[in-house]
Amino acid sequence: MKLTVFGASGGTGTQVVSQALAAGHEVLAVVRDPARLAVPARAGLDVAVADVMDPGSIRDLVAGREAVISAVGPSRRKEERGASAQGPVCTASARSITAAMAAAGSQRLVMVSASGPFTDGDGPLLRYLAKPIVNRVLKDAFTDFRTMEQVVRATGLDWTILRPPRLTDKPLTGRYRTSRGTNVRRGLTVSRADLAHLVLEVLDDPGTYRAAIAIAN
Repeated sequence: MKLTVFGASGGTGTQVVSQALAAGHEVLAVVRDPARLAVPARAGLDVAVADVMDPGSIRDLVAGREAVISAVGPSRRKEERGASAQGPVCTASARSITAAMAAAGSQRLVMVSASGPFTDGDGPLLRYLAKPIVNRVLKDAFTDFRTMEQVVRATGLDWTILRPPRLTDKPLTGRYRTSRGTNVRRGLTVSRADLAHLVLEVLDDPGTYRAAIAIAN
């Protein structure tokens, strides 16, 4: 498949790009700083420098692509937000990407979110004790994820939202649990490598369209 990956220089994005190339996909990695892309140049990989927050600058990067993947995460760093960012980074990037896809006629979108802002499926300890505390600490980031999902859900795209818990740098196992619409019970962590594996697994699965899927090891 011809894939466009936003957030390609981040931890999850690096895994997505690497695994996609290994699987034989053609990848267009969109970055603000090519020096931060940890994937070596190789056949099948193209790199584009663009501001994800500007739909006009990324329209051609999503046109004609079989799927678009966003691994953009929340960031307070001005250089990662982009000069044209308006509001929280996840929400702003989702608005920009979905607008660019609509203008270009692209349809398939896989968006990485987080399970933290949501409690359906959580056990009592996590739901009533741990998450209220974490929510106070990460209030802005959690609000950003919720609003981002609302933006994606309001589109006519064939979207899939993936909700990981705390991310780790453990190696790929291919062994993880998923849950549609609710969090994975006792799902506290997942590796970025396994999250990237699921990103690629759902790409051409119509059964995952317009669904939020939680994942955990």
